[in-house]
This record gives sequence, structure tokens and C-alpha cells, in this order.
Amino acid sequence: MARSQARHFHQAIRTPAITSSQARRRPTPSSKVQTAATFPTQGPQTARTIFIQTQDTPNVDALKFIPNHPVLPPDFPGSSVEYTSPRSTLAPPHPSPLAARLLGVDGVSSIFYGPDFITVTKVSDTNWAHVKPEVFSLITEAVSSGEQIVATSEKGADGQGPPVAEDSLVIKDDDDEVVAMIKELLDTRVRPAIQDDGGDIEYRGFRDGVVLLKLRGACRTCDSSTVTLKNGIESMLMHYIEEVKSIEQVLDEEEEIAIQEFAKFEEKLRQQKGPDATATTVGKDSLDYAA
Repeated sequence: MARSQARHFHQAIRTPAITSSQARRRPTPSSKVQTAATFPTQGPQTARTIFIQTQDTPNVDALKFIPNHPVLPPDFPGSSVEYTSPRSTLAPPHPSPLAARLLGVDGVSSIFYGPDFITVTKVSDTNWAHVKPEVFSLITEAVSSGEQIVATSEKGADGQGPPVAEDSLVIKDDDDEVVAMIKELLDTRVRPAIQDDGGDIEYRGFRDGVVLLKLRGACRTCDSSTVTLKNGIESMLMHYIEEVKSIEQVLDEEEEIAIQEFAKFEEKLRQQKGPDATATTVGKDSLDYAA
């Protein structure tokens, strides 16, 4: 990742001291925005124009698509939702036909929905020139047809399914003062900057002075995510809340399994190819297929 991109993201997190004025706004990164073509569509009674912007993120493998149309419905229980496998696009609690089609694009590894944007992450050895046109077409088709981009389904057809997740930064009645302050700072100072870069942040707990967080979207696979957590978010929380000693990023069970499986694959590769062999991203031309 380019140092200038990381610096832009980290400075957005590193906020000045709180003052009585809350009207300060970060400048719009217009240099990163590319204007897309307009698509007029004829409905039964009215005509709509579909306008989609694409915006670079600090993660070179993630691109942010911004349609002139809400992505999450107004009554959506959380601030974002992420799909990292085709199965997750069909299963409760938030099935999404569009996410299923986007994950079907060769080279796409994950889809992330924010309130008004879609972040598409690709594998590292895929060129955006091969991915972007098809992704752009699928999003345009979904928006122009008026289909529901994401739904909320509490249970599957068999009556089973995970519970609908709520926004982790919402302050609850049983939160103590420290947790409430942590959530408020994350929601008002950190989340806007991270969403601007195509991601989101989740609060996972506070134990023995350690704040447990989870980065989503473009930030989840960003090379500078650790720097962002330590130099940006951790510094700010420790500055305003003396009870905070450090922060840690939490891995989901699927990510831990993936890391373990990748480590096993690397070890197998070393045994077959030699100690200097390194694994590449899964694909037809990767070393996964060379064994």
C-alpha cells in the first residue's frame, strides 16, 4: 500500500481535542472519485437515472462503488453487512442475490455493504480491468431494476438460523460508563473515517483495559490495518479514556480456520518446492494447482 494512502487514512482517525464546536467536517476526497456514466431507465410511470461513482480505498485490492441509491434499507438493524462466501449470501440473517452474483465474478473475494456504498474486494493477482466492468454492470442492473439489495430473514426455511445482528456501537442500558464512552468515540470519531475508506468497525468487548475490535470491508484485508488500529484508534481511545490500555483486532472463526489452513498449505508447499517457496492467491495460475 502506498505510504500516502495510509497516511490519509490514519490522519482521518487521529482527531484533535474535543471542542464545543462539532461542525468541523473532513474534506471530501474528490481526487479519489471517478465519475461513472449515467444510465436512464424507463419505469411504468417515471424515468430514473442511475448514477454510480467508484472510489479508490487505501486497500489496493478493494474498490468502493457509490450508487445514487440506498444500499441498506432504513430499518436495517446494523450499519453494514459483509459476505465472504457464496453460502453467506443465501443464508439468514441477510441474504442478498446481488452479493451472490458479485461473488460469482472471477477474482472477487468479498462483498461489503455500507449504508450507501458497496465495497468489492478482489484477490491480489486479479487485475481491476478484468473485474470492474462486470461488477459495475451487475450493480447497475440491480439498482435500475429496483430489486431489494439486501433482506433481513431471522430464520431459514427449516426454522433455524443465526440471530439478526444489531449495531455493535449502539449504547445499551447495561453498558457501564467506560464502555459507553468507547462506543461513542468509535461511532462519532472513527466510524465515519473508516466508512469513507470503504469499511466499518465493530465493537467486540472490553476486558482488562483491552478494547476488542473487528475491522470490516476494505479495512479487513488492508495491509495498514494494524497501523491504523495502533497509531490511530488506540492512540485516540487512550487519550480520552484512561481505562483503555490497548486494543486488539478479533478474528472470526472462519478467518482463524482460513489462516490455519493456509499455514498447512505453506508447509506442504515448502516440503514439495523447497524452503524458499511461497504461496500465492488461490486461482488457476496459483501454486495451489501446481502441486
